[in-house]
Amino acid sequence: MDYNAAITGWGWYSPAQVLSNHDLEKLVDTNDAWIQSRTGIRERRIAGPNETTSTMGTIAARQALEEAELSARDLDLIICATTTPDHLIPATACLIQRNLGANHAAAFDLNTACSGFLYALATGTQFIQAGGARRILIVAGETLSRFMNWEDRSTCILFGDGAAAVVLEPTAQTAGVLSTVLGSRGDVEHMLSIEAGGSARPASAETLAEKAHCVRMKGNEIFKLAVRSMAQSAQEALAKAGLVTSDLRAVIPHQANHRILTATQDALGVSDQQMFVNIDRYGNTGASSIPIALGEFLQGNAIDVGDHLLFVAFGGGLTWGATVLRWADIPAVKMERWETMRKEKLALTG
Repeated sequence: MDYNAAITGWGWYSPAQVLSNHDLEKLVDTNDAWIQSRTGIRERRIAGPNETTSTMGTIAARQALEEAELSARDLDLIICATTTPDHLIPATACLIQRNLGANHAAAFDLNTACSGFLYALATGTQFIQAGGARRILIVAGETLSRFMNWEDRSTCILFGDGAAAVVLEPTAQTAGVLSTVLGSRGDVEHMLSIEAGGSARPASAETLAEKAHCVRMKGNEIFKLAVRSMAQSAQEALAKAGLVTSDLRAVIPHQANHRILTATQDALGVSDQQMFVNIDRYGNTGASSIPIALGEFLQGNAIDVGDHLLFVAFGGGLTWGATVLRWADIPAVKMERWETMRKEKLALTG
């Protein structure tokens, strides 16, 4: 039987510490009006001293598992999308696996920056459709505040920390992930990069002095590429799914900045009622941006079986993508799951 991949659980976590635009006025030459007019951001969340991508991701993961009515031991696979792993080794996904006690799950990290959630969602979908895994946890988390140059007002005003997670499961319904379009273009110009800390530029006194371990971005160039790539990939994903924008219940985009969101909305011809935006309270939280927004959307809005959602993102790499999702009958997916698990247990016991 052919299966589709449906979201059955979700959760997110934002650190308690709020960094407002007025707080940033004390650090760099900027002000609240300037930041809001150019980015749409009023405040962002900053990880505490003992918080990391894995600790935040673990909290979000537990919420998603609870929503899906699964235990960690039921998981087959954990994928963590992040640009800011706890360490180069071990993988952050492996730390989350240990934290959860997901003893039967494989785990790996995926880094496509702000497009990471969509790449992870596509990867998990392929595992399900190929029969390689049935219950998949996708975690997206970022601790971008630790990679900020707090003297660079062009970047430090944009980014925040957080994590989110979804559970992905197979379903025989014509629902779940309907289509995905992904793209990339090697950023040899370093338009959006953290140049030091890898094998090309290992940590040294020189790289520390240059602040080369911090995010660097050429904003004007990124703006043009982001709008064009997001609009094109979204249109292609809709066409693959046989839908048009008027069929969408909501568009949940990567929360890059308000100007990019507005330009992408105009390019797609999406109404204000369809566009979900929460950048004002969180800033750009990288790979966790879309699933945090998804969690907030589901918390505050009724969604019906068969409703269509569009996710669209652009990130460092350079990478971009779009996914069309048809909301599944989740209780029915859970019934499918329990029946499958019952048969698996019977097969093991003979």
